[in-house]
Amino acid sequence: MSAPAVENVDVVVVGGGPGGSTVATLLAKSGHRVIQLEKETFPRYQIGESLLPSTIHGVCRLLGVEEKIKDAGFMPKRGGSFRWGKNPVPWNFLFAISPEFAGEGSYAYQVERMKFDQILLEHSASSGVDVRQNCRVNGTEQDERGRVVGVRYVDADRVEHHVRAGYVVDASGNTTRLSKHAGGERIYSDFFQNVAIFGYFEGGKRLPAPDSGNILCAAFDEGWIWYIPLTDELTSVGAVISKSKADRLDAQESTLRGYIDRCAIVKDMLSDATRVTEGTYGQIRLRKDYSYANTRFWGNGMVLVGDAACFIDPVFSTGVHLATYSGVLAARSINSVLSGAMSEERAFGEFEGRYRREYAVFYEFLSAFYDMEQSEDSYFWKARRVTNLDRTDLAAFVSLVAGGYSGEDVLTDPDQIVEKFTASTRALTDATEKTGGMDTGSGQRMGHMFSAPVVRDVMEEMNALQARSAVGSNGVEPPLLEGGLVPSADGLAWAEPVAVTA
Repeated sequence: MSAPAVENVDVVVVGGGPGGSTVATLLAKSGHRVIQLEKETFPRYQIGESLLPSTIHGVCRLLGVEEKIKDAGFMPKRGGSFRWGKNPVPWNFLFAISPEFAGEGSYAYQVERMKFDQILLEHSASSGVDVRQNCRVNGTEQDERGRVVGVRYVDADRVEHHVRAGYVVDASGNTTRLSKHAGGERIYSDFFQNVAIFGYFEGGKRLPAPDSGNILCAAFDEGWIWYIPLTDELTSVGAVISKSKADRLDAQESTLRGYIDRCAIVKDMLSDATRVTEGTYGQIRLRKDYSYANTRFWGNGMVLVGDAACFIDPVFSTGVHLATYSGVLAARSINSVLSGAMSEERAFGEFEGRYRREYAVFYEFLSAFYDMEQSEDSYFWKARRVTNLDRTDLAAFVSLVAGGYSGEDVLTDPDQIVEKFTASTRALTDATEKTGGMDTGSGQRMGHMFSAPVVRDVMEEMNALQARSAVGSNGVEPPLLEGGLVPSADGLAWAEPVAVTA
């Protein structure tokens, strides 16, 4: 029997989700030959329905798919509504608090991921990517130095194929078996190891207009619940609880209802609703929401994006943002190296530095947000009082987020970590108390929230991505990292910053 023929391309992307489609599309736009392999056949179910503005108005605009997303009829989302912290009255977090998100850019969408991911994958194909579905990668090809130079995969007819490539991008999600080839290991957070149980309901109530499309996150004694309006009728509802409860969890409606009953605001929202029991949305599902990060995001011919590289607790809807943002960064780095413009170390140093920085600022925001909850009698909330970190916990945190390219001294100094988290918690709590209740129609009171430094840090790179997509090469963007690079004029590669003379 003859050996399978070997195909040769510039890049193989493993995974058909938002991260994989983002990097594949941007590589194809730069003229590279790209094969994108997806193990399932789209449309397929995926969790993570709540998006951020930078994905819609930044990444999707850069991809050229913004109008297709707009025409899909997804639920507009102006921000988030929270029953969290000391104040028992729900309060809003509006995207319009940021000048960059004001006006046209002050919204995102709640999306059915089956539809959203398919739009991005089909756009990848229309952009010149060779998209192959129902193809399962079962191994990598390596050269004599141990560098990954391709993959082996099996198609729908169980025929094995070999593909050689300059780079392999692992966008295959949290269950990846390829990430180890980048030379690192996965480190889990000591603090954010939760389990989610979730399902879908019809006929749930909506928040008052104009915030009826907001995600609602509500804390209760054993954790918190998300309430995501996907359409006028369909709502995604999930409870996030400590892993210590996981061995007592089962995917039953009674279990989910039990948590809902302990959260008054969500119980009221679902008082006239019925759970979907048929079709794709008819299951009660369980998922581990353990926050983690790999010790390396690239190496040996491999590049990790999205959940293959890192994952953080979903309270701020960061999953698709980190996946697509890392896809943009990875494409810029690969494009820069393949064109001969710069070395791997220079280009991917920027990739890893920016990616780790984005993860770290969200981790700080998340830590401060959890720390401001005052349910002291609950094990769930006591375990997340991150300002009471001990040295062992700090070592785990530093391993999780510190990167050699980040230049962030605060990530390696335990005392500074505690001091910074404490300050972030105080500022966020103060801003929340000043924000007020749900009546935020004009959004004016939201200025208090934007005054918190941790919120500004979180929005900085999202704002820059969105602003660049809006103005293109007319925007002058300084380096994000000390001694770092800047995006090229078309946003598809890296460039050395131009020295500014007086």
